[in-house]
Amino acid sequence: MFDNKNVATLNSLIATTLDSIDGYRKAADETNAAGFRDIFLRRANERQAVVANLQAKVRELGGEPEDDGTVLASAHRAFLGLRDKLTGDRDDDAVIAEVERGEDHIKSKFESALADGDLDPAVRQLIQTSFASVREGHDQMSALKHQLNAS
Repeated sequence: MFDNKNVATLNSLIATTLDSIDGYRKAADETNAAGFRDIFLRRANERQAVVANLQAKVRELGGEPEDDGTVLASAHRAFLGLRDKLTGDRDDDAVIAEVERGEDHIKSKFESALADGDLDPAVRQLIQTSFASVREGHDQMSALKHQLNAS
């Protein structure tokens, strides 16, 4: 049985999480600190597991899982690449600030999905489980940003 409402919600979260993976990989490429690079790559891998779980649920519900990020994120990354070329702004403070901004976005998307009272209980549980990873990543990036700002 195809479940359009739940599939649409999951696919939206998949696209946003794919954006997050791309953002973390870009941040890993741009950071100057090996420690940050490792953190970003671990988060990207963790988010890849979240995507795989969400995609499996979409298939189970009879839908076609999203396999690409959002157009908005692609435009944002292109803008950031252009900004970096023009300003040379590739310091770790700027990278962490952008990652944290992305984390604010994905956290908000998951919170909105969880606020939807019409989700299937199994879908809600999967989103809640996935949100634990999102919340942890958000909190870690926020702490890093505040730690760098305090230095």
